[in-house]
Amino acid sequence: MSAVTVHLFASYAESFGAHDLKIDLAPGGTVADLLAELRMLPGSIVLLSAPRVAVNHKFASLDQPLSHADEVALIPPVAGG
Repeated sequence: MSAVTVHLFASYAESFGAHDLKIDLAPGGTVADLLAELRMLPGSIVLLSAPRVAVNHKFASLDQPLSHADEVALIPPVAGG
C-alpha cells in the first residue's frame, strides 16, 4: 500500500473537514480506486457522481494509475453568473 495525498478545495474541503487527505491505495491503484476510497469517508455526500480530478496539474481520466509521488487535487464544482 502507498498513501496518496489528495488536495481539497472549497466545498470539498468543508465537507471532508480538511484541505488534504492521505488515502491508502494498493499498487496500481487508479483515480477510480481513489474516488471509491473517498466515497467511504464521512463528508463524501458532496462528491459529484463524476468529480473532476487533476493529477500533476492536468485533468485525469478514471483509469489513470496513481503513485504516492503524484499531486492529486479534487476540483469542486464552481458557480458563476
